[in-house]
Amino acid sequence: MKTKTILSLFTVAIFAIACTTNPFTGKKTMAFVSNAQIIPLAFQQYDQFLSENNVVTGTADSRRIQDIGNKIKTASERWLNANGHAGYTKDYDWEYNLVQDDAVNAWAMPGGKIVFYTGILPIAQTDAGIAAIMGHEVVHALANHGQQRMSAAQVQQIGAVAGNVALGGNPESQQLFNQYYGVGSNVVGMLPFGRAHESEADKIGLTLMAIAGYEPLAAADLWRRMKAASGGQAPPEFMSTHPSNDTRINNITAWADEAKAEARKFGVTTFKTN
Repeated sequence: MKTKTILSLFTVAIFAIACTTNPFTGKKTMAFVSNAQIIPLAFQQYDQFLSENNVVTGTADSRRIQDIGNKIKTASERWLNANGHAGYTKDYDWEYNLVQDDAVNAWAMPGGKIVFYTGILPIAQTDAGIAAIMGHEVVHALANHGQQRMSAAQVQQIGAVAGNVALGGNPESQQLFNQYYGVGSNVVGMLPFGRAHESEADKIGLTLMAIAGYEPLAAADLWRRMKAASGGQAPPEFMSTHPSNDTRINNITAWADEAKAEARKFGVTTFKTN
């Protein structure tokens, strides 16, 4: 009983002190590991990835990635400065690289390190399509989604430890608990958590691409092309870390006017569609 009590108090204490604030939403988010710990490690991993892969440089496409990345970064800084978050990105070192790979993918690491694979460019098609992807990835970095995922994984581990402690020394019960806890905590906890991050990155990304001068509805067209390219091969939404293509298209269509309205506050009145 004493062990369980200590574990419970420890868990409550972590939740009470280990949080930060999302600058875009104002909501408290989990932060069991600090950016001071995460960002240097992310930079090392990013450099290692680049050294082990074929980075495309000196081409029109690589220049597009750099140029659009800088425009989205500037848009994010304009928004942050205007909303009381000047200096928020002081520890960031933005970098956008195009890597030769057929995978239809792009990703971001904490601290502003972003990769586009060449395989996603035919689906992006236009500068506005690239801006939609870039806005999404920049938000992942700015909203500390990597930090939150690591924190959520720690919560999941704490739950596993707590369950095993509560079951005492019964190996059969512990084995059964671990089996069902692993599946249940993913379906009920981790997967919805991931989908929420993706939707947040979609929504805020629309605002950033609009402030950068790109048409937010181009993001809906992007996801229509993604859907067509997938051939309908996707897991059910509740079993995925990402919202379905249809959910994303519907959400983006609903959010686009709000993104344009926010951009107009920064004097942006025309939006590039190609």
